[in-house]
Amino acid sequence: MPRTEPRTVPPGQRLVAELPVQHYGRVPVLSPETWTLSIVGETAGPDRVLTWEDLQALPRDTLVADQHCVSKLTSQDVVWEGVLVRHVVDLAPPADGAGHVLVSATYGYSASLLLDDLISPRSLLATHRNGDPLAAERGGPVRLVVPHLYGYKGPKWVGEIAYLREPVRGFWEQRGYHLVGDVWRQERYSYQE
Repeated sequence: MPRTEPRTVPPGQRLVAELPVQHYGRVPVLSPETWTLSIVGETAGPDRVLTWEDLQALPRDTLVADQHCVSKLTSQDVVWEGVLVRHVVDLAPPADGAGHVLVSATYGYSASLLLDDLISPRSLLATHRNGDPLAAERGGPVRLVVPHLYGYKGPKWVGEIAYLREPVRGFWEQRGYHLVGDVWRQERYSYQE
């Protein structure tokens, strides 16, 4: 259930009822029947490819979380449903020494994350938002949700998780945005690193 008590909005953020849908480039229309998630890079075992059916077979969770845009807007109590990233990582764990991740999506979009942020207990591969399957413009069929980071760290249309020993800048990080992107620390821009 959504919370009703007032809460603190992160520093520098402004509360709005609903975040506007934003994306870079065209909106792809992906079918769950052909969607896959590859787990590659510095893995402890062989690379792994999950299908939609594989993802649906994992335990499902519901997460009520605020959604933060680097443009200083916050929407509270968004209800996400999907699979905790930890369950996917358990199927294909990283090798020792891998502390970074590049999460890639359609059209070359990617986001750099710390492995600890990816496996946070609240990081979710979301398939539903507020009770409905994710629409294509919201990232359907699957998007990454990492509630304590700005939205650019949660790619829509996720297709690959690559474990890395060193960070690689993703799409927005290459364009001047912060490598970590913690909303509570106001880590918006690379000059703050």
